[in-house]
Amino acid sequence: MISAKDVASYREHGYLVVPGVLDAATVDALRRELDAILEGARAVTTHTDVYDLEPSHRPDAPRVRRVKTPHKYFDGFKRLYRDPKLVSILQALLGPGVRLHGSKLNLKAPHYGSPVEWHQDWAFYPHTNDDVLAVGVMLNDATSDNGPLMVVPGSHRGPIFDHHADGYFCGAVDPAAVKGEIAKAVPLTGRAGSMSFHHVRLLHGSAQNVSTLPRALLLYRYAAAD
Repeated sequence: MISAKDVASYREHGYLVVPGVLDAATVDALRRELDAILEGARAVTTHTDVYDLEPSHRPDAPRVRRVKTPHKYFDGFKRLYRDPKLVSILQALLGPGVRLHGSKLNLKAPHYGSPVEWHQDWAFYPHTNDDVLAVGVMLNDATSDNGPLMVVPGSHRGPIFDHHADGYFCGAVDPAAVKGEIAKAVPLTGRAGSMSFHHVRLLHGSAQNVSTLPRALLLYRYAAAD
C-alpha cells in the first residue's frame, strides 16, 4: 500500500495520508453500523462506557462526541483493525510485530462538532520507545471546513510540551506556548476510505466543524510489539 518514499516521508514529517485504503462498500457498511450506534444514544442521558456526549445532547436529539473503544463492542470496527491492507502499512512503519492498544471514534456533526485542543498523544501513554502511532480512518470526506485533523510537520522530532494547567494534567498544550508551531500546521484531508497515520509525539489538534458536512474519524492506536 505504501512505498519506501512514503515511509521516509513519515519518518521526516511524522505523518502520512494514504488514499483509498478502504473501498466504498466497506465504508458504507461501517457508516451503517455507526448509524445504529448513534441511534442507541437516544437511550442515554449522560456519558457511559460507550458514549461521550456533546453538552447539547438530548435523548430526542442525540449528539455524540465520541464512541469509546468501538473495537471492543462493535463487530465491524473489531474486524477492521486487523484488515490486511491496514496491517501491511503498519508493518512498513513500525516493523513486523504490531499490537493494538486502543481505539476511539471521534464525531463532528455539521455546525457544532467540538474542536480538539492541541496535544501530543505521548503525554497520555508514554512508552519505552516511540514506535507508536495513531491511524485515522476517514469514514466521511475530511475537508478543510469540517474539522479535519491538523498536524505540525516535524514536531515529533522536537520536545514534549507541557500538558498541565495549574499543576494538574489537562491533556492539552497552552496554545500561547506553541504559537509558532501552530502557524505551521497542515490539515489531513482526504476522501472517505482514506487513512492518516501520525506519530505519537506529533503535535496535533482540530477545529470545530463549521461546514454542512459530518466528520467521523475512527482512530486506532498501535505500537511496535517491543
